[in-house]
Amino acid sequence: MAGRILLLFACLLLASPAHAELSDTKRALIQELFPSATVIEEKLPDFPVYPVYQLQELLGYAYESIDHSRLQGFAGKPIRLLVGLDARGRFTGVKVLHHHEPVFLHGLGEAPLFEFVDQYQGRSLREQIIVNTSNTNRSGARSDGNVVHFDGVSKATVSVLIINDTVLSSALKVARNKLDGFAQSAPTRARANFFEPLDWQQLVERGYLGRGTITVGQVEAELGRPLANYPENVAPDTGEPFAKLFFGYLNAPMVGRNLLGDEGYQRLMGRLGDQVQILAVMSGGRYPHLAADFVPGSSPDRIGLVQNNLAVELRDLNLLDQNLTIEAPGMPALGVHTLFRIGGNAGFNPGAEATLQFNIELARNHLIVDRASFDLPVRFDGDMFETVAVAPNPEDTRAPVWVGLWQERWWQIALLVLGLTTLTVFFARQRTLSRHPKLVHRFRWGFLFFTLFFIGFYAQGQLSVVNIYTLFLAIWDGFSLNVFLLDPVIFILWTYTFVTLFIWGRGLFCGWLCPFGVLQEMAAWLGEKLSIRQLRIPERWHRRLILIKYPILLGLVGTAFYSLTLAEQLAEVEPFKTSITLLFVRYWPFVAYAVGLLIIGMFVHKFYCRYLCPLGAGLAVLGRFRLFSWLDRVELCGNPCQHCKNACGINAIRKDGRVDYDECIQCLECVVILRDDEECVDKRLKTKQRIKQAHILATDAGDT
Repeated sequence: MAGRILLLFACLLLASPAHAELSDTKRALIQELFPSATVIEEKLPDFPVYPVYQLQELLGYAYESIDHSRLQGFAGKPIRLLVGLDARGRFTGVKVLHHHEPVFLHGLGEAPLFEFVDQYQGRSLREQIIVNTSNTNRSGARSDGNVVHFDGVSKATVSVLIINDTVLSSALKVARNKLDGFAQSAPTRARANFFEPLDWQQLVERGYLGRGTITVGQVEAELGRPLANYPENVAPDTGEPFAKLFFGYLNAPMVGRNLLGDEGYQRLMGRLGDQVQILAVMSGGRYPHLAADFVPGSSPDRIGLVQNNLAVELRDLNLLDQNLTIEAPGMPALGVHTLFRIGGNAGFNPGAEATLQFNIELARNHLIVDRASFDLPVRFDGDMFETVAVAPNPEDTRAPVWVGLWQERWWQIALLVLGLTTLTVFFARQRTLSRHPKLVHRFRWGFLFFTLFFIGFYAQGQLSVVNIYTLFLAIWDGFSLNVFLLDPVIFILWTYTFVTLFIWGRGLFCGWLCPFGVLQEMAAWLGEKLSIRQLRIPERWHRRLILIKYPILLGLVGTAFYSLTLAEQLAEVEPFKTSITLLFVRYWPFVAYAVGLLIIGMFVHKFYCRYLCPLGAGLAVLGRFRLFSWLDRVELCGNPCQHCKNACGINAIRKDGRVDYDECIQCLECVVILRDDEECVDKRLKTKQRIKQAHILATDAGDT
């Protein structure tokens, strides 16, 4: 009897997780994704999805994204989503189960996040979904053929791109495992030694280059009206096609070497590597494959690639120039040549059949637009390819999300690197340049404006204590550099700040690269111009108050290991998100707090930096390991001269003349004073001594 009770108890223990897996709350959410569902089954033991039926008919599958993709969000934790996918590969909806994205939790609010994921409903895996960001020239969700543009979320570009990658990559896994028509063909690759010199006509006739022609009659039949009815002058000359396209798989030496030449082919493949697949597309006629307003480096609207019922990403490589051109003997005059990176989440199998979709969009007037789409078969000669015994999953070989982000923000990266390089040169030569006070002051204010308006407001490069405990949590949970590469501006700033901590200490960031620090600097300047009396905290109280920021830092980091959500809420001690990220457009208590700190800063110079900033505390701790002490002192500094101390707005100079590098913001004001013959007391005394000595010598000479 006792044995049976123990056996029953063990069965209950083993069975309880299965029954608890599909809770009432989760079942209700799945019901929202499939309103007509009558049966929602438990998660399958062999593949983590929930089958959904209407009576005996399979409607599709619901699944949790974390079971198929553990891509980490901006806060270092995966974003948990519940996704519905019907039997034809269309999204029935996406629900956010849990996330730690700070900009949505404690900034913009979650409404923009929910609005973003709502865009997936009704979209298909057969479509290529592109998220519009603040750096694109589009607004509004729209669809062009199999290319669908989603509205992004301003100030949350990284988060929504991670969500998009999570949704698509996980849905592809489910489709390939559970849905008919999405199975992959035997994987192939280009044969490395298959080549012979051929002219253009031979490449086309042997099937090494694909081609397609769209006639005027076909277009008019599809649109239902003659081309003459459109105000755009799109009608070609009599006998000429509306559009003609040629395309080839450039990785294959037979195509790549014949189109680019041996040198061009080797240079291109050496630059991009073996993992990047390239499709060359050339077109002519009145309607080429790229529009006149096409943005280089982006995805095209007029053409799309589909394989195994899945949209394959096409993205312009923007590499064709005078040193790399498509040329082949007998090549016809084609107006537009493009090299596209192909693959994305779906991957691409070059030896298998695919479809190139050519999308036509003609405006009848400013309100009505007619659209037509033509499918061009993509099937290259099989001799160019060989079967691969074991092929990696596309998600294992495709470029990480951060690669696209870095490419998209290339000019911001270039400008930031240029600015940091200029700042480094300035600091390296500070002893020489500080002899020119006006130059130093003008450069400092010019760079502060660059920090506030470009690094802060535009590029969103405000570092935060959140980044510190995100790093600690990443190390604790399993470090991945990909998380930190998602925001190129933040990554570059952190890398630069970390390196310079060991050279100049914390002051280079706190005094020059912190956007909110610049706002405080401006508040202090405004207070001075308004003749507001500056309050100087007594030395003994100042030395105590500067310690407050260290327990704040420890409390935040410790809380993060207990509850990341609570730590994110407590991180509101930083006014950075309110002032820099959201430009003071936020719930009034947060705005009042940030503005209040700036007002206090008009009376007490950089009050927040000195006494409350946990980020500054963390940087000060690391800054103690600096290798150099760049700020020179002389014998009279502090004994008796107090000129530098009195001029130091942040009170980072002790009475004995020593510089407190833990508090110093490297404004270089004391360096300028020390180099100035009129300002520095030591130099003035030495000048007087020289004059006196010269007078004595002159007098002695006269007496002689």
